[in-house]
Order: sequence, then C-alpha cells, then structure tokens
Amino acid sequence: MFSTWLLGLQKKSILISCPHENVSTKFLAPYTTFGRIHQKSITCLDISSGGGLGVSTSTDGTMKIWQAANGEIRRLLEGHVYDVNCCRFFPSGLVVLSGGMDAQLKIWSAEDASCVVTFKGHKGGILDTAIVDRGRNVLSCSRDGTARLWDCGKSACLGVIADCGSPVNGIAVGTAESSLNLGTPETAPSEREIGTEGKILLLAREDKKLQGVGLQSRQLVFLFVGSDAFNCCTFLSSTYILAGTQDGNIYQLDVRNTNAPIQVIHRSGAPVLSLLPYRDGFIASQGDGTCFIIQQDLDYVLDLTEADCDPVYKVASWEKQIYTCCRDGIVRRYQLSDL
Repeated sequence: MFSTWLLGLQKKSILISCPHENVSTKFLAPYTTFGRIHQKSITCLDISSGGGLGVSTSTDGTMKIWQAANGEIRRLLEGHVYDVNCCRFFPSGLVVLSGGMDAQLKIWSAEDASCVVTFKGHKGGILDTAIVDRGRNVLSCSRDGTARLWDCGKSACLGVIADCGSPVNGIAVGTAESSLNLGTPETAPSEREIGTEGKILLLAREDKKLQGVGLQSRQLVFLFVGSDAFNCCTFLSSTYILAGTQDGNIYQLDVRNTNAPIQVIHRSGAPVLSLLPYRDGFIASQGDGTCFIIQQDLDYVLDLTEADCDPVYKVASWEKQIYTCCRDGIVRRYQLSDL
C-alpha cells in the first residue's frame, strides 16, 4: 500500500506527494475565468507584451481583442474567410498577426481593428506563425507543407524557407548557439530580410519529423524523427529546444547534437498541443485537459486545473499570470504568486 501525503492546502492550491514514487504535484485552480469572450471552442490566444490585452480565435468564426484583466471585449477583427487558426501580438503589443484556413496571413491594428496587410501565397490553411525580432519580417507555416518568410513593409513573400511535403503544424524561431553551422545562402539575401542572420527555424511536421533550418541560409541544420506527428515546438535557450507529439511525448533536444534526446517527458498519451518557455522551465498543454508547469528549481510539477477533459489548445503568460484557452470556450487565468 502506497501512502500519499497532503503537504499543503491553500485557497487556490493543493500539494499532493507520493514519497514512495518520489512524485509531488501542486494543483492550482484558476484565479479567474472568462466565459463570455467566445461562444465556442477557443483555438488560440496571446497576451500583449505589456500584459494589458488578450487576443483569441474561436471556432465560432471570430477573432477578438479583450482586456486581460477582466475579459471585456475591445475589438472584433473581421476579414478572414473560414476559421482563424492562430493569432499573436507583435512585440509592440499594438499589432496582431493572424493566420487562417483561407491560406491568408493578416496584420491588424489592435487600436482600431483595421487590417493593414494581407499576405497571400500559401496553398493551404496557415497553422502557425512566428515573428522575427521586432517584426519587420514574419514567418508562417501551412498545411501545404511550406514555411514562408514575409516582408511586412512591402507585404511581399521573401521566400520559401522550407518545403517539407507534409503539413507543418508549428514553427518557432530563435537565435542559434554560436558554434552551430547554419550553412550559407546560395544567393545573397534580399536587403528586405531583417534579423534572419544567426537564426534557426524549427518546424514541427505532421510526418513525425522535427526539422531545423538556417533562416537566412535556408539550409537543413538537423532532422529528428519522433514517435508521432509533431504538433508544436519552442526554444528553451539558444542550445535547448522542446517539441511535442500527437502521442504525448515532449522531446528535449540539444540543437548541437539531435541524434538522441536529452530527455523525453511523458505525462499522458494525449496530444501535446502547446509548449511555452517559462522562467527556467516550460508550460505544456495537452488534449486531455492537462496543463502543467515544470521548473528546474521546483521539486514538484504544477498542474493548472479545471479544464477537465477538454483539450487546452494554447497557453500564454505575462509575468506571474498564465492564460489558457480550451475547447470548452473558457479563457482561464492563473496567478503564480508563490513560485
């Protein structure tokens, strides 16, 4: 018989430990929930750099900007045909980038909800986006198997960074470790490419591959084969990356040697839907409603509760506040005051 100990109970959290198995988990309830932003499943969200605004997309066909403090709707962003798959703020917090099933990438003013740029070129729905530095260039990936680099000022495509022959579910851009050979461009880069040098683009592919490409060189840096389709990826540092699969594996890799993962974290067999670097660790969300935080200096896992068995599609953070969006149509805000 294994003994489980209840180590701490606070108003919003409970710490459970099983000494025999050497596992401890702290369960944290939401500080507040916003149930009136959308009518249906919320597929993506982001929080502005100043923490004041949120943006989210839903299967109710809408994309909205709202106040992060209380969920009050500020703007409705209308212009995509069909569902909007992904949305994120530019570093300024005043502009939003979105990608939709209509294969269009759009840039919006968060202040007056106007669509200032529309990029066309993908042949399939856009599944994820990334912003290079301050945002003069942006990236997108699509069901059509490509990742593209775009020039915001001229609303033009600067090139296809990768053509995978398989849907690209997620991308992430980061500065590469200086010793890593990113390759050299076959032709001189356009002067409209800003901030691509020394960067690596990660591609989470449907065909069970995680690919690293030199952003400026367009050359393959590594190709790692996982256990199932890769859904998402992120940088923990210039050396370490994370990627999550459809069968519940989170791979931590060293970009200098991707032959074998540093570790594989497996909490459940549900799809890993989002990964977010947070302090000296990360936050992951899965298709069975689990959302958890792992930190190097914490001897327990922090579980963000209440999504029940509904998938948590995306996680965003601002300082000590964590926001999640879920199939049940609720945005949950968690307060990590005591970390």
